[in-house]
Amino acid sequence: MSGAVLTRAERIARLNDLARRAMGIACVVVATEGIRALAESDQSRLRELIEAFDVFTPDNDPYGERDFGAIYQGVDGFWSTSRPVDVAGTVFWKIDAYDRELRFGSEDPADSAMTRRVLTIMLASEY
Repeated sequence: MSGAVLTRAERIARLNDLARRAMGIACVVVATEGIRALAESDQSRLRELIEAFDVFTPDNDPYGERDFGAIYQGVDGFWSTSRPVDVAGTVFWKIDAYDRELRFGSEDPADSAMTRRVLTIMLASEY
């Protein structure tokens, strides 16, 4: 990189991107009961879509931290980050920043030395 100084939100966004792309390594992953009840092929597809998620807008990412997203299932069963006309189901994912012991919120989510991330995948109905 050219030595540009990142804003706090940009540092958090990059750490959140890493958490999504390296699930289980750069973060703790939690899947709710509803997600665990889905077919393994659906769970796998959801993880793929979360890892590659890049549909951030001011509506779903007002602070520029890339910590939330939605994935939709069409009536044809196909999962997508684009909302289909006929939605059969919706999954949310979100990233929360905790202290190293996972007891409290992180004092500085931009500092990876003092923060552990938890990525939660849930059915919208479980939110």
